[in-house]
Amino acid sequence: MNIKLATALTICYVIYISKINAIDPCASQPDDSDLNVIPMYGKCSPFNPPKADSWDNRVINMASKDPARMSYLSTLVAQKTATSAPIASGQTFNIGNYVVRVKIGTPGQLLFMVLDTSTDEAFVPSSGCIGCSATTFYPNVSTSFVPLDCSVPQCGQVRGLSCPATGSGACSFNQSYAGSTFSATLVQDSLRLATDVIPSYSFGSINAISGSSVPAQGLLGLGRGPLSLLSQSGAIYSGVFSYCLPSFKSYYFSGSLKLGPVGQPKSIRTTPLLRNPHRPSLYYVNLTAISVGRVYVPLPSELLAFNPSTGAGTIIDSGTVITRFVEPIYNAIRDEFRKQVTGPFSSLGAFDTCFVKNYETLAPAITLHFTDLDLKLPLENSLIHSSSGSLACLAMAAAPSNVNSVLNVIANFQQQNLRVLFDTVNNKVGIARELCN
Repeated sequence: MNIKLATALTICYVIYISKINAIDPCASQPDDSDLNVIPMYGKCSPFNPPKADSWDNRVINMASKDPARMSYLSTLVAQKTATSAPIASGQTFNIGNYVVRVKIGTPGQLLFMVLDTSTDEAFVPSSGCIGCSATTFYPNVSTSFVPLDCSVPQCGQVRGLSCPATGSGACSFNQSYAGSTFSATLVQDSLRLATDVIPSYSFGSINAISGSSVPAQGLLGLGRGPLSLLSQSGAIYSGVFSYCLPSFKSYYFSGSLKLGPVGQPKSIRTTPLLRNPHRPSLYYVNLTAISVGRVYVPLPSELLAFNPSTGAGTIIDSGTVITRFVEPIYNAIRDEFRKQVTGPFSSLGAFDTCFVKNYETLAPAITLHFTDLDLKLPLENSLIHSSSGSLACLAMAAAPSNVNSVLNVIANFQQQNLRVLFDTVNNKVGIARELCN
């Protein structure tokens, strides 16, 4: 081929691809190299938001489900043996706030899976599932699909195991949460994340659901347990990942999930990552103090202290919507915040400290003090506005009183437009500002 002609064709191809991406900001990169994150109801998401619903009302609706999420986090305990594994309770899947594009099987089937840093296993609704949505995974068309039986080691790592006492059989299990239940079978297939392929990834193939809380296209667990993405891809990602969560107002795939040490920020402040052997999936950090404006809120140290025996302490979680503190801590933060902002105050959904938006300039910044790291929350990470725009609310709340209220949870609303880095090998968490909208 003539060199000039080949060059011209290459230029035309590049221009064509650029035009496609300009026209369709939801399109994948031509080489499938992107691994972007989007809010559940963003413009690029295949999931439709409730009709005539504004983004802030969706946040309020999602935050109303946090109590069930908190209940689930409080029940996470280490599995002792396969036969005595507890059935998980709480809201394992109803956390549909951020999704990532993955491909499962050979050839790859595109799925938009929910990210969850506090769950280990991946779960995918499969064809023939009773009660599942129309969008499912089809094992029968994947040439790399392998069902697992009770004899494999992975089977003993699943909660709610239902294997026969003698002999062998399919590795089946049942779980319940938030008034819903599901049954699944442990299987293996290839998992593709951007250009990386994990050839034999173990996950739950869901075959029956009672209830409506399961994400339509599955869940990807980024916890620290043996069946998590990190554990199953140790040789590839070396126990390191980070994400930048875009605002719920961001429509497109502007957030990002970075897996492995390559490409992570070189200069980032870190705090030690703590491990609770009784709740090994959770990412605990040492929260030492909280300040509102220039005032350090007086807090009993035992309410912040990490305690593996009771599960007390502070975790960073991608599935909870608004940050939740045990009630005495939240009340102290709220009372100091109210002192520095002109009232009167009202309530809106889960938020009990709403005020006239005109007084927003008086709102003090809230700083979370961790060991070796101070995180000063921007106002957009600490305040939410009513749909009419007339009110601004403190976007935090007390942990529900009907759960084991010893756990403080730094939630995704407070993590938006931050790069949060998890290094499970060197036991540290890094946090830095990054505009990923």
